Amino acid sequence: MAPSPSSPSSSSPLFLFAPGAGAPSTSPWMRAWAGRLGQLGRVVPLDYPYMKAGRRMPDRLPGLVAAHAAALTEARAGHQGPVFLIGKSMGSRVGCHLSLEAEVSGLICLGYPLIAASNGAVRDEVLVALRTPALFVQGTRDALCPLDHLQRVHGRMTARHELHVVDGGDHSLELAGGRGKSAREAQEASDQAVLGAIRRFVEST
Repeated sequence: MAPSPSSPSSSSPLFLFAPGAGAPSTSPWMRAWAGRLGQLGRVVPLDYPYMKAGRRMPDRLPGLVAAHAAALTEARAGHQGPVFLIGKSMGSRVGCHLSLEAEVSGLICLGYPLIAASNGAVRDEVLVALRTPALFVQGTRDALCPLDHLQRVHGRMTARHELHVVDGGDHSLELAGGRGKSAREAQEASDQAVLGAIRRFVEST
């Protein structure tokens, strides 16, 4: 069962939250971040059709964008406040593509997959084409998005964009350091810093 959307007022920010390729909206990571985002507004998680069907291989990009668009239409029905597309990895990339055809207030990319794991291709064309404000949250240990590569792409972008760097974070924004109390406290502090960056982006947008 998917997480229940939080339910602030219809004028609160709406976050349509898309997962990465390997885990659904019910994963512990997605649930934890949905809970944090719920402090800022209404959170609606989505799952792509291949996930709902129990398949491992993602659908092709047009199908993913179409499913994302349908979820956006359903989520924003009756909503009067700003709408943000937020996604982890693949979900953030699909959200960027959707923003080229659907008007939203902003994009929040948690671990944007700039480098394709399958063939090393650089997925920068959609970022250069963006017209929607975007916040990128990237870890310094993320092999799928080396920060020097991303900063070069940012230099070619015309849309307003911001970058929050998670020092020591991997592709899931997780810090190295084990499972002890100090590691848990460091992770919580890092996650709260990310939430603060999201809050400031939303308020400025």
